[in-house]
Amino acid sequence: MVSFLLAVSVLFFLASVSATSSIATITNVEVNGVSASSNPAINVGDTVTVRVDFSGLANVQGITLQATLEGNSQNTQAETNVFDVESGSLYTKSLNINVPFDLKNSLSDSVNLHIRISGNGFSTEADYPLKVQRSSFVADIQSVITPQQVKAGQLFPVDFVIQNEGYNDLTSLYVTASIPALGVTQTTFVGDLVALTCNTHDTTVSDYGVNITRKCNENGQETVSGRVFLQLPYSVQTGTYALQLNAFNGDTSSSQTAQVSITNDFSTGNFIVSGNQMLIVNPTNSVVVYRLVPESTNSATVSVSDNVVAVPAGASKTVTTQVSGLAAGQTYNVDVFSSDGSLVQRVGFTAPSVGASSPVIVLTIILAIIFIVLLVVLIVLIGKKPEKSEEFGESYY
Repeated sequence: MVSFLLAVSVLFFLASVSATSSIATITNVEVNGVSASSNPAINVGDTVTVRVDFSGLANVQGITLQATLEGNSQNTQAETNVFDVESGSLYTKSLNINVPFDLKNSLSDSVNLHIRISGNGFSTEADYPLKVQRSSFVADIQSVITPQQVKAGQLFPVDFVIQNEGYNDLTSLYVTASIPALGVTQTTFVGDLVALTCNTHDTTVSDYGVNITRKCNENGQETVSGRVFLQLPYSVQTGTYALQLNAFNGDTSSSQTAQVSITNDFSTGNFIVSGNQMLIVNPTNSVVVYRLVPESTNSATVSVSDNVVAVPAGASKTVTTQVSGLAAGQTYNVDVFSSDGSLVQRVGFTAPSVGASSPVIVLTIILAIIFIVLLVVLIVLIGKKPEKSEEFGESYY
């Protein structure tokens, strides 16, 4: 029994050893072409290339190589496809891995690069300390907020929050909001943003060991919120547009895009044609004056009821056209010019069909028919003789 238990224990031990047996010998690890053993520096937000050279110690199939950057609050990881290893052969694998952002309150820190080659019960692991620091200049746009829906011609706000996530202070920062498809843009001055904020009790040591002239600035701010206004044109078509926010200075530039939904009750234009009439709509907040010029030809004569039209703010006016010398279905135009003489729009009309009546004529005919009917009824009532009433005598008592 003792011999049996001893044999089982030996087999269990051998199984445990084989489960953790080394599959390879790592001969070299490089980060962006620099040996990982020399503590190279990497920047937050970058994508670095990790190269691993190793030799096989066993014949094993189904192997993967995994690289992990272990930060203070988050890790990033990359892994190769499955490959096979033969004993005594040399291999090189490369991976691209993102550098995590853990430097909320410091300019630089350390991060661990963990390499693991494993598969089928075999594993080889190694760790390399790396120096990680912020990129030199980073204006991070953390949010862009706009109203859910805006109307054509409206002045609307764009709210933003920007944080300095770079190694250095940001000086003379500007912010521009624009809708490129509409040619609308507005720029505002933000000012300076420090890389770090601290209080009077911070020392060089507590200032994360970074020996720079600036250190942290207790009087400045690293995050700023602001607002910029955009004025929409009245002629914008209904739809969803891309709004772009840019934060920039002489050292850096960053951008973020948001979507803006715009509605316009007059998306088809401010000149609405119905028959031989044109309704001119003014959705703006000021009076507009238009000059109407009908396009006559040798065979057609076109005129309008008003050659100059002044439309008050938020109001509308109707202009009637008259045409002669055109066959039914032929078209004619009226040019609309602004007060400064520029062409606003060429409005097209279609000549009515032969025998077609305008709404006014149709209404006149209907009223005439009603009048005739009433007249006939009146004549009938007058011509009808009333029946002779019965006479009663007087009685006296």
